[in-house]
Order: sequence, then C-alpha cells, then structure tokens
Amino acid sequence: MRVLLNIIWLIFGGLWLALGYFAAGVICCILIITIPFGIASFRIGVYALWPFGKTTVDKPTAGAASLIGNVIWILVAGIWLALGHIASAIAMAITIIGIPLAVANLKMVPISLMPLGKDIVSVDSRPGYL
Repeated sequence: MRVLLNIIWLIFGGLWLALGYFAAGVICCILIITIPFGIASFRIGVYALWPFGKTTVDKPTAGAASLIGNVIWILVAGIWLALGHIASAIAMAITIIGIPLAVANLKMVPISLMPLGKDIVSVDSRPGYL
C-alpha cells in the first residue's frame, strides 16, 4: 500500500515539492554560510519524494546550534513552507483519494518548520516500533 500511495504522491505534488526543496538546497549551498540549511533542504527534498513509510526522529546529538539554526530557519523559510504544506493539505483533502496525501503533507509540517536536529528514518526501523 505504501508503494501505491508514494506513486500517487509523486504524481500529484511530491515531485514539485522535492524540486522546490532541491532548488532551495542549491541556493543555500552556493551561499557558503547557509550550507547546513542546504543540507537540510536536500534531506527534506528526498523525504518529499517518497514520504509514506518514513518518519522523523530527533537526533540525539542535536544541541544549541540546531536550536539557533531552527529559529533562523523558521523566520526565513519555515513559516512559508509550513503554510504551503497546510494549504496543499487542504486542497488534497477535498477528495477521498487525496486524504492520505493531505495527511502526508501535514506530517511534513514539523520538519519544514524545524529541520535541523532531525533524522528521517524508515517507520520499520524506528526505535520502539512494534
């Protein structure tokens, strides 16, 4: 079922989301000081391509630098990305088939707000998964 949902997701928005995140990652990597944000954008872009069957977990090594980076990220891009995911989720939730896609968009809101200090892992490999 995850493969089918991921294919539908890819066709109806995942590809464009991922391309947007990849473009932002390239821009951030060109500007040397924002390379950590570029890496986070690439990571989210891969997550945006194939979100079903994946989840986010906190990195145990994340510290104050991640917190400061996330505050900057929220002010510069996080709010707009989160609002975009919410608007897309509302549009997708209009149809019954789009409801799982809307849920996936809402699942991406926290990582689009605060990507630093997070890892994207398979749901099956998550600690404590039964």
